[in-house]
Amino acid sequence: MTIATTTHLNFRGDARAALAFYQSVFGGQLVAITYADANAVQDAEEAGQVMWGAVRADNGFHIMAYDVPKRLAWSPGEAPFFVSLRGQDAAEIQGYWDKLADGATVVAPIAPAAWSPLYGMLRDRFGVTWVVDVEVAQAN
Repeated sequence: MTIATTTHLNFRGDARAALAFYQSVFGGQLVAITYADANAVQDAEEAGQVMWGAVRADNGFHIMAYDVPKRLAWSPGEAPFFVSLRGQDAAEIQGYWDKLADGATVVAPIAPAAWSPLYGMLRDRFGVTWVVDVEVAQAN
């Protein structure tokens, strides 16, 4: 049996914009089902917000997102999670970093680290913290 985990991001009205941004960075297909599409509208102001959304790319990138309705408690917190982006090609990783950095706050500039030829951390324009690095084989 094989399983996979997928990062699922929660927003308050920004899910569609965030998914479009991640699609612009990683490519792939964006799917967004609104509350209206699903006949699940409880607040008319939220009808066009994303009830279920995802970006899935051929390169293996997959992320999900939705807009938390106003009737539910939601707080992004200070740093409730990191999304880890790892790959083996430094040029590819640098390219993703460059795109994610647009409008972001850099926490740790991308540079060589003791464990990786490239490592960096940033908080993107949607408040999501990304840990980006080049994966290398670890000795046992």
